[in-house]
Amino acid sequence: MIVQTSELARLAGQVAMVSGGFDPLHPGHIAYLREAAALGLPVLCNVSSDEWVARKHPPLLTQAERVQVIDALRFVEYAHAEQTTTVDVLAELRPRYFAKGADWRGRLPEDELAVCAEHGIEIVFLDTVSDSSTDVLRRFGERG
Repeated sequence: MIVQTSELARLAGQVAMVSGGFDPLHPGHIAYLREAAALGLPVLCNVSSDEWVARKHPPLLTQAERVQVIDALRFVEYAHAEQTTTVDVLAELRPRYFAKGADWRGRLPEDELAVCAEHGIEIVFLDTVSDSSTDVLRRFGERG
């Protein structure tokens, strides 16, 4: 189910949140979402803006398209199109867990750490296959 920012507060403490660009979606993302679902709560996937993706590469899909794709995955109960920042979404949603891939251990932004501490959000680092959309695109370009 696609949820709007105004609906986030009603899910407080009831979900595990994941966040990312998901452009392109790849097997590492599926492993990430599967492991987040294994935490035992519904997964809310916060999909980053086109501007955020564009800092890494030109977006292949618009944010609205990426939200639709994420919403169709069986491991995701809620999909959300981020309008501001991940910090703002964490503060509004106050999920029980904020799940990140193991590759984020030791490099999670300070503002995300601070908002999690302030709201009692447990950060969980998942042992998923570390692959990035940027790496997928690089490999694709090498084949070209």
